[in-house]
Amino acid sequence: MTKIFSYDELTWPEVAVLRRDVPLVIPLGSGYDLGLLAESLGDPPQIGLLPPIPYGWRGSLVEIPESVLTGFIANLLESLREGGFTRVYALIPQGLELGLGAQAIRQAFIPPMSVWLTDEQRDKVVLVPVGHTEQHALHLPLNVDTVCIEAVAQGTATAVPDQAVCLPVMPYGVSMHYRAFAGTLNAGGRAFEDFYLAVVDALVSRGFERLYLLSGHGGNTSFLVNVVKYAGERHPHAFIATAFLYLSGAQGVAALEKHRLSKIGGMGHACELETSLMLYLRPDLVDMSKVVDETDFIATPNYYMDWVEGGALVANPPWEDDTRTGAYGSGSLATAEHGKIWLEAAIAEKVSHVAEIHEQYMRRKARRQSGWK
Repeated sequence: MTKIFSYDELTWPEVAVLRRDVPLVIPLGSGYDLGLLAESLGDPPQIGLLPPIPYGWRGSLVEIPESVLTGFIANLLESLREGGFTRVYALIPQGLELGLGAQAIRQAFIPPMSVWLTDEQRDKVVLVPVGHTEQHALHLPLNVDTVCIEAVAQGTATAVPDQAVCLPVMPYGVSMHYRAFAGTLNAGGRAFEDFYLAVVDALVSRGFERLYLLSGHGGNTSFLVNVVKYAGERHPHAFIATAFLYLSGAQGVAALEKHRLSKIGGMGHACELETSLMLYLRPDLVDMSKVVDETDFIATPNYYMDWVEGGALVANPPWEDDTRTGAYGSGSLATAEHGKIWLEAAIAEKVSHVAEIHEQYMRRKARRQSGWK
């Protein structure tokens, strides 16, 4: 009998020792018959199921051009192949082509949607959370960024249901360092931008003109900024925003500084903050016995590592220059108690952003209607 395992719940060392002929599958949506999947792959001993892409195809919550979706998926599959895996597939609904050839496995059903966008929600801010599937050192799984930003986004929508609605979290983003440690995927910067610009286009065309793109992964940030820039030109009557991660504004940073135990350099990646959040949200996926603190980042006055990256310089040196295990920071200082405090602070920060997006949209709309020039 085939064993199905969740790829994104592994650590990077666990991915590193997987047989390279293990089938790895990225589904479009969820709810497929996994028995049929195993049969279609020849009933192998095990199959790695990656987190589902929640929208983008015809008939899904948000439809985008198939060529854009294909480019996004193809890059994800290619990053798995670059990791040495020889059997990588997309599991898609029957009737879709997508130009993936033998990499596509089709099942004759329509994946259920957990969220619906209705005309009555057009006056709300649509939250678009984007995580990632990437290495998080020895003690955390690949899904940290997705778990954390999903909790922040869903918590925000729950806190102000009359002001915001949340799309399902996207578990894939951009990692320019994906070759350094096993397990990390990469949608590619340009394909990622094309995908989210198409998502924005689709939402605005349906009358949703207040959008907030939230990222749980630092590598997504510059590309989401580009999306917002392009979208602002395309849709001048909409207000489309993003921000650097979470707990990054004055309100959030104050919450970090009040409770953190680490010094500067202790919060970067698989660090005190992310480990604390995971201890609160998914303690079953954290192995504190494997934490290795890594704070020997090559720091200079204008280039150093912490949660809110400091200094005037922007660069992208190899990760392995600064970390042996994939961590940046002091994960050993993490606590579930602080994870709860910081999650609540992150939600409060995003709630304030939602209110500000509404204000910006309404005041700009009123100014345009007044004939102001």
